[in-house]
Amino acid sequence: MTADHRRRSPAADRNKGPILEQLRRLLPARARVLEIASGTGQHAAHFASEEPGWTWQPTDSDAGALASIAAWCAGLGNVLPPVVLDVLSPDWPVSGPFDAIVCANMLHISPWATCAALMRGAARVASRDGLLVVYGPFLVDGERTAPGNLAFDADLRGRDPAWGLRRLADVAAAAPDAGLALRERIGMPANNLTLVFARGDRDTSR
Repeated sequence: MTADHRRRSPAADRNKGPILEQLRRLLPARARVLEIASGTGQHAAHFASEEPGWTWQPTDSDAGALASIAAWCAGLGNVLPPVVLDVLSPDWPVSGPFDAIVCANMLHISPWATCAALMRGAARVASRDGLLVVYGPFLVDGERTAPGNLAFDADLRGRDPAWGLRRLADVAAAAPDAGLALRERIGMPANNLTLVFARGDRDTSR
């Protein structure tokens, strides 16, 4: 009996539909996409199967995740073999340019330094009009934080002091040093946001 290497994330199952809806709005029918922190591989498999014109490059910093990603994406000709990619590395093992760099649910479970590193790396491998699309929960100044997000933040910081929900203002402020700017902020289900960054020096999200 063949072993099933697929890991499963209930959250990935819940959010794959809403995220795909936004990606379809943001990307052309044919696009090269780099996914950072692919995790289980459920997102890569769903997005690539629903949009065969997208060539999808999954990655993860955990080498142990690659078998799960490959298993989920087995048989999908538009998904490239997953590779280990540490956003903190100055040299990412992928070949651009990419029309989009997609990163879901990474910033709150990694050290803060990964935010600036993600911006710099995305700017290096993005096409001239390429986008960085970041999804997850954030703290927004002047807006009420949902109780569930506050509890989630406390749980994360209890597990690792370097983790925790990031302030939207801090994330946006990390973009200009990489030549990027926050272009769009999109409200998502379950108190999450999708943030769209593009080359430029002006925040047009408000």
